[in-house]
Amino acid sequence: MEALSDSLAVGVMPVTPFQQNCSLLVCRATKRAAIVDPGGEVPRLRAWIDRQDLVLDKILLTHGHLDHAGGAALLARELKLPIEGPHPDDLFWLEGIERQALVYGVEAGEVPHPDRWLSGGDTIGVGELELAVRHCPGHTPGHVIFFHAPSRFAWVGDVLFQGSIGRTDFPRGNYDALIRSIKQELLTLGDDVTFLPGHGPTSTFGQERRSNPFLVDSDRMRGFA
Repeated sequence: MEALSDSLAVGVMPVTPFQQNCSLLVCRATKRAAIVDPGGEVPRLRAWIDRQDLVLDKILLTHGHLDHAGGAALLARELKLPIEGPHPDDLFWLEGIERQALVYGVEAGEVPHPDRWLSGGDTIGVGELELAVRHCPGHTPGHVIFFHAPSRFAWVGDVLFQGSIGRTDFPRGNYDALIRSIKQELLTLGDDVTFLPGHGPTSTFGQERRSNPFLVDSDRMRGFA
């Protein structure tokens, strides 16, 4: 668990064969927490949670893909937690989690049923923390990201990675929408913002603005400046 500011601490555990960055988001003042994108390996996640001195309040989902949401239903049932997110446009992805597991030959997930769907402009409370929600379609139509402004930290799921961007070749993926989401919903938060992607290491929006080939390619970015 790493303290990112006086108010926020974050722990990361990659799960599933996809090495998806499941994370614990902790209010340091109250020791209340949320788990973001529990994609699977629920026994490992529970053991990890049990080792922390905190109270888990809720599950947050950035989008409906198996590697991000596959463990949410089981974890919610076992720990009696509400699920918040993603945007309702990802309902078809959540409903297809069992089929996704068959396609990829991984442990079958259960279909999660969010207690609260999220939209851009919503806020999420975790202890004394307040997270802003931004709707970022493109990788999936209902993808959302979470931003804690005081800590200058964001959870962006599969929208943006260090040196890359999310795939858009899945059903209802849209490359132009993804680039628009990155430009309008992420980069506008500021170059100093550190982000945790769904896979791989953290980066900053400034670093990606300067060096990410998908963002500095003027031909691809034409019309999105």
